[in-house]
Amino acid sequence: MTRFSATLAIDEAVRSRREAGGDVLHLGFGEAGLPVPPGLAEVLAQAHTHNGYGPVAGSTRAREAAAGWFTRRGRSTEPGAILLGPGSKPLLFALLAAIDGDVVLPRPAWVSYAAQAALVGRRVLTVPAPEASGGIPDPDLLEPALRRARAEGGRPGVLVLTVPDNPTGTVAPAEQIRAVLRIADRHGLAVVSDEIYAELAHHGSAPSPLTWLPERTVVTTGLSKSLALGGWRIGFARTPDGQWGRRLHRESTAIASEVWSSPAAPTQVVAAHALDDPPEIVAHVEASRDLHARLAVDVHARLLSAGARCRAPQAGFYLYPDFSPARDALRERGVHTGADLAATLLERHGVATLPGSAFGEPDTALTLRIATSLLYGATTEQRWAALAARDPAELPWIAPALAHLDHALRELTGPRDPHR
Repeated sequence: MTRFSATLAIDEAVRSRREAGGDVLHLGFGEAGLPVPPGLAEVLAQAHTHNGYGPVAGSTRAREAAAGWFTRRGRSTEPGAILLGPGSKPLLFALLAAIDGDVVLPRPAWVSYAAQAALVGRRVLTVPAPEASGGIPDPDLLEPALRRARAEGGRPGVLVLTVPDNPTGTVAPAEQIRAVLRIADRHGLAVVSDEIYAELAHHGSAPSPLTWLPERTVVTTGLSKSLALGGWRIGFARTPDGQWGRRLHRESTAIASEVWSSPAAPTQVVAAHALDDPPEIVAHVEASRDLHARLAVDVHARLLSAGARCRAPQAGFYLYPDFSPARDALRERGVHTGADLAATLLERHGVATLPGSAFGEPDTALTLRIATSLLYGATTEQRWAALAARDPAELPWIAPALAHLDHALRELTGPRDPHR
């Protein structure tokens, strides 16, 4: 049975609670939480007459803009290597359907990779991520896992990496990515590099697997995170040069032709404009990156104060705390699993999160994924103010939300009140 996406399920649950009058601090959904960047609404409005289907892989203009976007970031790209789609998620699905073999994932990993692999009938091999970062398998554990899988009749064929990472909000070090790709090369694996958060690395750029295995690496990305355009559904993929890459592009495009026909024409006009990197878009991304970093660092400090272990945030707007140091206190409150932990936070404290089990962890792991991006405000005006604020944590709608989180964490992990 196919399960409903955990991230979308928690978002719908929060909406239902709020519609019923409940007060919920929403830290469970990976939406960028920011207003439409300058000028894009006007571009979209002017494109309303573009109501034809268009080419399956995307318009010439949009593919040229995407190729230029990659090239300006040091990865020379031709328009023929670009495939646009209605968000990066369906592109990932098309690629997993087109590449033969079992799917190798880091653990934890974004909720949809394993689900999509199951939808196309592929087995999944998970390998723990390194201690300090996420998004890649631990290189010391990957090769033994691949050998063991083959000995047991598996056919590892595609390795999915996430740089920067969802759910941990970290950027894997270049030397670890290089080590993982050496192993992938030895075992003949294709690599899908999900780089949807690459523009939101807090300190400098994130390394891309393209640097070390360009002939076998396909990159997926989009505008849902860097430009907060998730609802506009704009994604694009870059396939490699060479015979394998060209064949993958053809096969993925054929799958696209049977699933989504072509990307929405008006949003392709938006993509072409935004991917040309006009100054106002570049400045908006920089301001967004700064806001994401500030709030993630603030919440990280609060999690550490509550006794959780947590990787320091390095990109985007995610944190991945581990509450196992508070296991005894949690047990007193009837919390034994990650699912218990998330349910207790929601039911008793009005804080929505996702358990680590949604990302492939065993349910015994007392881990959560926390998204800070919906703290920025409930209205467009509040979100613009958060982008411009010198200290966003002090804004009158963000400060109470952080106080709500502090109170919930104290109630969860602090000494238990015998009178309650």
